[in-house]
Amino acid sequence: MSLNRRNVLKSLYTLGAMAVGLGPFEGMQVNASTATANKQALSGKKIIIVGAGISGLSAASLLKKHGASILVIEAKDYVGGRIKTDWSLGAPFEFGAGWIHGPSNNNPIKNLADRNGSKYFLTNDDSLELFDRNGRKIKEDKIDEIDAKWNHCLQKIDDKLSYNSQFNLHDAIVNECSKEWSDQGIKWAATAYAEFDIGGPIEKISASLYDEMKYFEGEDIIIASGYQKILSSLAAGLNIKLNSPVHKIDYRNALIHVDTEKESFKADYIVCSVPLGVLKTNQIEFKPNLPVKHLSSINKLGFGTVTKLALKFDDPFWNRNTQYFGTMTDEKGRWPYWLNYRTFSDENILLGLSFGNYARKADNMSQKEIVDDGLDVLKNIWKDKVTKVNNFIATSWLTDPFSRGAYSYVEETNKEYDFDNLLEPVSNKLFLCGEHTIFKYAGTTHGAYLTGQKAAQSIISIA
Repeated sequence: MSLNRRNVLKSLYTLGAMAVGLGPFEGMQVNASTATANKQALSGKKIIIVGAGISGLSAASLLKKHGASILVIEAKDYVGGRIKTDWSLGAPFEFGAGWIHGPSNNNPIKNLADRNGSKYFLTNDDSLELFDRNGRKIKEDKIDEIDAKWNHCLQKIDDKLSYNSQFNLHDAIVNECSKEWSDQGIKWAATAYAEFDIGGPIEKISASLYDEMKYFEGEDIIIASGYQKILSSLAAGLNIKLNSPVHKIDYRNALIHVDTEKESFKADYIVCSVPLGVLKTNQIEFKPNLPVKHLSSINKLGFGTVTKLALKFDDPFWNRNTQYFGTMTDEKGRWPYWLNYRTFSDENILLGLSFGNYARKADNMSQKEIVDDGLDVLKNIWKDKVTKVNNFIATSWLTDPFSRGAYSYVEETNKEYDFDNLLEPVSNKLFLCGEHTIFKYAGTTHGAYLTGQKAAQSIISIA
């Protein structure tokens, strides 16, 4: 695989995983004969799935196939969780998941998208125009130099730190690459590459574990027909109750009691697929409390946010053929990356992305503030050519009461087991799943999907 810009990190993740001999689905498969033998055992069993995101739907779909009576309870007014597609701008705006990372035949999300008739656009991370803090375009050879320095810096950190070193990525960069860190291009790369891929601020991301995640092979693709479409087959035939936040899960007795504000339900098993941010804020009361190791992992794991701002204009004032625009600013994470919709649609849209600590600030801006903030960055480059915005969409996952952030990441004090602990069954009745319950695929839709499968398979094996 050629090393394009964001794939520098991905290649390091893949190499790290290969070094310890991990296969793509290790620990995620159940013996086929066991699943078949237990198919009838789920007949008459009532199972509640809390959360209609991809992990919850993944579990529900598999359990339904094995004869269980399924009820999915969702707090939001739509199915999908952090997968949500909006078409109001004339092209798909993805509130959450926006790319299929590594769309190989081993990637369950690509296979799921294929089954639902999705249409794709292959992104090209090397199609990039980069601008410095003064709005001046940086030459291609200088961009290559930035990439080389960034890659070299990551390699130095990898060579220097032991597996269990408790340093954050920012401090590791400053300590090992102090000269490089003075380059504004390296600071841009740190946010546009690392904070983008990992989902948290480099001041908190683990320097020793950031490259231990795994990725599937292949260049990232955008689902031109909308990411939410991939959920159709999973949700088909399921009993899904929307607008019903769960407040209590009582699993002390043989039958589990699940309470919403207006209703109570009973089940033999329960799968809790709510985001890590919801677990962190104790919005759901568990009776008894979750085991100590589960609570410890919930408290310790990082949960960050990524902010998206789509600005639609009457006419493009930018190069229509360039995939991405990189913008350096004084504040790290302030709209450093822009996706040009004209490369895969007829809409004059620039999608700005904000990362790290700045994303937390952006998530708390008013609609006017966030649009003005994005425009200010664009005007630093295109000056008076920037025209009036005729429509826009902005995300704010941090302030969403049923998410409280975008996706999990590994902090400097974390261990692998902080993620994997959460996938262990509780009393053989309560099963957690989601992208925050699997270290190797944390923060990804394929990780979320696989943990839903694993939770379902655990129930099948127990029943």
